[in-house]
Amino acid sequence: MILRCTLWIVVLFTTLAVDSHAAPPSKLALQGGRIIPVCGPEIPKGTVLIEDGTITAIGETVKIPYDATVIDVSEKVLFPGMISPHASQGLDRPNENLPVTPYLDVYDAIDPSSLFFEDALRDGVLAVHVIQGNNCVLGGLSRLVRPIGRTPDEMTIRPSLALKLSASPKSGSDRMQQMAAFRETFLELAFYLENLAEKRYEEELAKEKKEIDVGPEEARKRGAPLIRKEDLDDRHRNLVQLTEGQLDAWIYCDAATDVGPAINLAKEHGFLDRSIFVLGTEAYRAVQELKKADRPVVLPPDLVHRERDPITGELSETFIPEVIHEAGLLFALQPNPDSSLAERYLNYQAARCVRHGIPRQKALESITLNPARMLGMEDRLGSLEVGKAGYVVVLSGDPLDFNTWVEKAYVDGILAYDRTKDVRLKELLDLEEKSAEKEKQKEQENVESATQEEKQKESPAETKTDEKTGKEGEQDSEEGQKNEEEERDDK
Repeated sequence: MILRCTLWIVVLFTTLAVDSHAAPPSKLALQGGRIIPVCGPEIPKGTVLIEDGTITAIGETVKIPYDATVIDVSEKVLFPGMISPHASQGLDRPNENLPVTPYLDVYDAIDPSSLFFEDALRDGVLAVHVIQGNNCVLGGLSRLVRPIGRTPDEMTIRPSLALKLSASPKSGSDRMQQMAAFRETFLELAFYLENLAEKRYEEELAKEKKEIDVGPEEARKRGAPLIRKEDLDDRHRNLVQLTEGQLDAWIYCDAATDVGPAINLAKEHGFLDRSIFVLGTEAYRAVQELKKADRPVVLPPDLVHRERDPITGELSETFIPEVIHEAGLLFALQPNPDSSLAERYLNYQAARCVRHGIPRQKALESITLNPARMLGMEDRLGSLEVGKAGYVVVLSGDPLDFNTWVEKAYVDGILAYDRTKDVRLKELLDLEEKSAEKEKQKEQENVESATQEEKQKESPAETKTDEKTGKEGEQDSEEGQKNEEEERDDK
């Protein structure tokens, strides 16, 4: 633990210059930038005023208090901090060996020193829903965090948010075993609650010094309302909260055949209204079932499903967000932080949607407001408007322009990232610049070497020509002398 904290302190102060203990400036005005609030029309040139970490004014003309810190963001773009809706990165391990672990909490596995959080901040992602991976049956509690802080407590925006379930088979398992594990889990829960209810009824009678006067079944019915939160053990507490609608369920469906069983499972146990479906690339085929369930979906990082016709061999592609958008479903996009390609950026994923005909507003909402709605944080995150937290990204250009980068990032009104102080990025860019210079120098040396070789090839040919010319000149001279001598003899 000491080593982990030490590493994080090094990363924190040498790369991003973030002080998570610093109190927000009492008043901060970001003035003169183009504002894209997402929740309404753009403001070509305006001001965002943040007081004590909360946005208190936004518009073209904002009265700035005399004691406010004013930051000139002219020629820049102000945009809400983007939200990563589903990430198992940042944990010391994404999944457990045990298939059913609802008693776990990602709080215990979050690694604040992970470079994943540093990259998220650098990319303008100011809120991350950290949740267990997809290789599980029923996982632990998830948590919404900001990508700054020395401890999970400092990073936390909302704790104990949801349980992770997977309708797709865990590694080494199959669909029958997966669904059997769910049935066994919820049957065991029902048995546990029945026994607990009967016990509580007996305890209440004992307080009144009365003998039990009903059978076990009736005792369970009477005892059920008497169960208190503190009566539940750690193993079952989260499952009870799930079935009683106090926790959300994020259900992974890799294939279309997983969607139906997932919906039925959630409906049977009473948490369909609080379910979010995390889809694999092939699950879009069950769009009609998803539409009927009318629940939000999180799309896979790879937004294109490719398949080859078994008869013709022809390859076809389906752009998944287009299908989901046409069905009228609320959707959020995921980045792929493990990729070296552009899919690792949320704004690039949104730009791809626009390129395929999805309205710009819907694309912007899919990386800001929509994940905030799914996480129950739409009153604090996802847009720039009065009353919401000061999670603001200062961009060099339009968020959907891939030439744009993050200049600054504010979390609760605190400057959490400054590109000019990003030491790690500077070193990377310097290395790229040096590499480019070496390549250029190498190309120049190759050109000079090739030129020299050409000259050497041409030089012997010229010598031969000169020698030949010289010999021919000598012959001409000798013939001339002979002719002159013959002319003299004739005379």
